[in-house]
Amino acid sequence: MQKECDIRISPQLIIDDAAIKKIAARKIGVSVNRIQHMKFIRRSIDARKTKTVYVLKLKLWIDEAYIPESPWQIPLQNVENAPEAMVVGLGPAGLFAGLRLIELGYKPVIIERGKDVRARRRDLAKLNREGLVNPESNYCFGEGGAGTYSDGKLYTRSFKRGKVNRILDIFIQFGAKSDIRVDARPHIGTNKLPKIIANMREQILECGGEILFNTKLTDIILEGDRIKAVELNHSITRKTKTLILATGHSARDIFTLLYKRNILIEAKPFALGVRVEHPQGIIDRIQYKCSTERHPNLPAASYSVVKQIIGRGVYSFCMCPGGIICPATTDPNELVVNGWSPSRRNSKYANSGIVVELPVEDFKGKGVLAGMHYQSRVEKRAFKAGGGKQLAPAQRLVDFVNRKASSTLPECSYIPGLSSVNMKEVLPTYIHKRLIGGFKTFGKQLKGYLTNEAVVVGVESRTSSPVRIPRDPRSCMHPQVKGLFPCGEGAGYAGGIMSAAIDGEKCATSLALFLANRY
Repeated sequence: MQKECDIRISPQLIIDDAAIKKIAARKIGVSVNRIQHMKFIRRSIDARKTKTVYVLKLKLWIDEAYIPESPWQIPLQNVENAPEAMVVGLGPAGLFAGLRLIELGYKPVIIERGKDVRARRRDLAKLNREGLVNPESNYCFGEGGAGTYSDGKLYTRSFKRGKVNRILDIFIQFGAKSDIRVDARPHIGTNKLPKIIANMREQILECGGEILFNTKLTDIILEGDRIKAVELNHSITRKTKTLILATGHSARDIFTLLYKRNILIEAKPFALGVRVEHPQGIIDRIQYKCSTERHPNLPAASYSVVKQIIGRGVYSFCMCPGGIICPATTDPNELVVNGWSPSRRNSKYANSGIVVELPVEDFKGKGVLAGMHYQSRVEKRAFKAGGGKQLAPAQRLVDFVNRKASSTLPECSYIPGLSSVNMKEVLPTYIHKRLIGGFKTFGKQLKGYLTNEAVVVGVESRTSSPVRIPRDPRSCMHPQVKGLFPCGEGAGYAGGIMSAAIDGEKCATSLALFLANRY
C-alpha cells in the first residue's frame, strides 16, 4: 500500500530520516517498521509563527517493497538531415525551444550574439574587476542568457504543474539536483547553472543541431507577409521560413529593428527602482524570529514585500538570499545592477530589487519605444553619478529615506565598488518618492529592515521587457508575419527561467505545426 501524508517538523529533525519516518508513522497510525520506503514529495518552510518549521509532504510504502523508477528523460533523436528551424537567442527560451524541436524531428539552428559560458565568464571577470563592458558578452548576453547569472531561480506562478515538472525533469536530466522537484522554492545556483547549460548545448550539437556563437541578428528579410531570410552580422544572409525570436529583455537593437521594419510591436508595463542589500543575519532574524544566528539546518532567509504607494505598486523583485549584487548593463555608458546567489546561498549578504511599477499610460503618445529610451536615460544617469568604471551610486537605507547623503557606505558584495550619491539625483522624482514610502512601510512590516546597515544600490531597471511583440494566442505567431514566433521574456511572454523555458517549448511546438501546414 502507498500513502501520502503531511507533517510539520523542527529544523533540528530535517536531516534525521528515522525521526521523520517515526513522526509520519504516528500521523497515519501504523507502526514504523511497516514503512518500507519514504519519499519526499514537497518540502517548504513555514516561518509565520513563533517557531519556524519544515512542512513536508511524504509518500510512504507500507508493507510494500519500493521499486525504483527510471527517471523520465526527454526523448531525443538525430536531426542532422531534418528540416531546419531557426531560433535567435540561447537563453532558457531558446535552449528549451531547441531541445523541443529535436524531440519533434526538426534541426534547430540557434543564433547567439554572445559567447559560450566559459568564454563569457572571462568577460564577466573584466566587467567586475575593471568595469569593462563587452556589449555582446555580459550578464545579459551569451549562452544561457540573463538566466545563467540570476541564481537559477526556478520559481513560477504557472499552475500547469505538468509543464513545470517536465521543465524541472529536463534540468535534472542535464545535471541539476533532484531536490528541485521537491523544494517549494527551487533554485540551482549561478555557480552550478553554467555546466547544466553547457550540457544542454552539447546535447543539441550531438543530435545534429547547429549553434552559432558571436552571431548577431541584424535584419529580417520578408517576402510579402512571410519570412524569407535573415541577415547575420550585417554580412551573412541565411534563408529560413521560420524564426523563433527569443532574444531576451535587453536586446534593444531587436526592438529597434522591428520598429524600423514596420513589424508590429507594443509598449508594455515594466518596473524600475534600486537593489537593496542587508547583512543576511538581519533578514534571518526578521524572518525566523531568532535572536542570534539561524539554525544551521535552515537556508538563508528571503522576503517578499509589496505595497501600493501613491497609487503605484512598490515591490520586491528577484530576491537573492545569501547573494551578490552584479553589474548587469549591456552598454559601456550605462549602469544596471542585478543579483544572484550561489547554490549554497552562503554569502553574508541578502539583496533584492525594490522597484516601482510603470504602466504604459506613463509613456502614452511618446511612441512604442518610449519605455526603452526611459530605461536608458536613467541608466546613463546612474553611470555618470557613479563616476564611471561601473562604480554604482549608493546610499545607506535610512539616509535614502531621510533624503540625506551618506558620509560612509557599508561593505557590499558589489565588486566594481560603490560611490556615495544622494539617489534623488539619479532616480526620477516620482520613483524616488514612492521608494521612500515603500521602505517606510516595509520597515513597519519587517522589524529591523529599515536600518543604515543596509545599502541602496542603483539602478535596477531590467526587471522585464518594456516592449511586447504581439502574437496570436493559439498559434504563437506574429499577427503580421507568418513564420515569426515571438518568444520568452524579451517578447513579453515570460518572467523568469521557468516561464521562459515553458514558452520556448510552446513556440517550438507551434512552429512544428506551422511547418506541417496545421496553421
